[in-house]
Amino acid sequence: MNKRKFLFGTIGVSAFSSCRTPRRSYSKWMGLVFVILCAMQTGGFSKEFYVATNGDDQNPGTKDCTVRNNVFIDEEGATVFLPERKVLLIKFHNPIIPGFYPDPSICRVGDDFYLATSSFEYFPGVPIFHSRDLVHWQQIGHCLTRKSQIPLEKAPNTGGIWAPTLRYHNGTFYMITRNATHRGAFYVHTQNPAGEWSEPIWLEETYGDPSLFFDDDGVVYHTGCDSISIVQSEIDINTGKSLTDTRHIWPGTGGKAPEGPHLYKIDGRYFLMIAEGGSGYGHMVTIARSDNPWGPFESCPNNPILTHRDYCSSPIKCTGHADLIQAQNGSWWMVFLGNRPGRGRCRCSQLGRETFLAPVSWTNEGWPVVGENGRVALEMKAECLPLNPWETEYTRDDFDGQDLRLCWNFLRNPYDEDWSLSERPGWLRLHGSAVCLDDLDSPAFVGRRQQHFDCEVSTLLDFTPQKDHEEAGLTVRMNEQNHYEIAVVRLEGERCVIVRRRIGGLSVVVAHDKIGPGKVKLKIKADRGMYYLSYTMEDREPKMLAQGGTRYLSSEIAGGYTGVYFALYATGNGKRSTTPAYFDWFDYMPLEDNQE
Repeated sequence: MNKRKFLFGTIGVSAFSSCRTPRRSYSKWMGLVFVILCAMQTGGFSKEFYVATNGDDQNPGTKDCTVRNNVFIDEEGATVFLPERKVLLIKFHNPIIPGFYPDPSICRVGDDFYLATSSFEYFPGVPIFHSRDLVHWQQIGHCLTRKSQIPLEKAPNTGGIWAPTLRYHNGTFYMITRNATHRGAFYVHTQNPAGEWSEPIWLEETYGDPSLFFDDDGVVYHTGCDSISIVQSEIDINTGKSLTDTRHIWPGTGGKAPEGPHLYKIDGRYFLMIAEGGSGYGHMVTIARSDNPWGPFESCPNNPILTHRDYCSSPIKCTGHADLIQAQNGSWWMVFLGNRPGRGRCRCSQLGRETFLAPVSWTNEGWPVVGENGRVALEMKAECLPLNPWETEYTRDDFDGQDLRLCWNFLRNPYDEDWSLSERPGWLRLHGSAVCLDDLDSPAFVGRRQQHFDCEVSTLLDFTPQKDHEEAGLTVRMNEQNHYEIAVVRLEGERCVIVRRRIGGLSVVVAHDKIGPGKVKLKIKADRGMYYLSYTMEDREPKMLAQGGTRYLSSEIAGGYTGVYFALYATGNGKRSTTPAYFDWFDYMPLEDNQE
């Protein structure tokens, strides 16, 4: 089916469901009409599947189907029944978690899967997701929600929290990671991954990319990396104290920067999987095994087991930093990071490193094979678990709740006085401080990741600056040196809308319009090559003020390992603002199916 139509159908549901008050009754009814129209176009909200016969190689009996209300329908509209001789294969799409969600780590508890990713300088830290089928994921919280767990003062771009490992043992979840800016390696724990996590237990030894392994005999191994090799020690899981000296256990296969280690015990043998080749286009996953957790480790003869370093035609690059998981049906899977650079001469990836999925098979010699002989695709087929899609999140956030949605982040540890959801119910209040977007500090900033190349974000702003240094608006940010914003300011005593481009050491207001009093709708529309910044006043036509290239906000040009954020912000540019800014709502509207 046309997945773009399916996406717009869910957007229609969102528009209907997000209406909260009589003043939005018009949007409510328009949303309902939109749902009906989209359903008529698509024949119902469905996803593509693939049914195949198991056991008859000469007559596989493949068939494309859709699913409606958990019933499989073929192209003629007939219900498809699966006899015991048949197995269901799913066409799933990568990335499974789009946007800046790198370094995925996964664990399983019964029929439930949990996944955590890096968060770098953003707060709260380490987003955690839940799935029941490995394909559909829903964010349920963050592991690090308090400043005592995640100090981020002066954390530079790509500082902060790196490479978490998520594990479950005897009823307790553990998340171990490293704060690259403050204090080193630590872990937190909980019985409820969607709830509050413990205070940090700091490790005596700080390795890069720390990982935990709980062996059958009760020994807990702390594995990580230094500049040349994978290192390991035993620890007391209650205190974090080392019980053995640190040992070098495997240098990898010769690729630079051996990192991201995970130790597993599979069929009585210890497997050590790592990343090598650096985080760029040479990234790869390699694996070794031993009869002893300390080694010596035998390298897989087919290493690297995953890489796209020589796969020039693939739209997926930089595959690496992976974690293995066995599903309850016995199948094996790998989650890993990768990115999707744009097309053309400047192949840039402003979305950052994303989370991908691939099936894993095993050779007769007992080595894992990832995807198609170490390569993966945007669309893959694999035997699936029972499907469990989650309800689609509304595209509009009306700021009605007592807390921000889980998709929102602050830049470093926020100052409490800079933001509020309760001062003016139904609005997000940001009170600009002296900190601006160029500073290595925490401005009044509430942002979310860009997850689609083609999308648009918009907000309704109520802000009347009293001084020329006061501003508030909408920004698209990569780091302190690379961001664009459309904002309401006061210039020479008059209220204006401006567009500013900051690229490296150059910051320029490239366009401005004088506006009168009243609320202003600000919008940024994105495609693969450009950001288009526009505004609308009540009873007027929208006006695009300026545009800026996406390449300048990509990691290839701006540097670092993160991805782009869209954010609402306010600042006094060196002085605290005399008046706050109020944001009525925020829309994030995908304009693509995210798979091209």
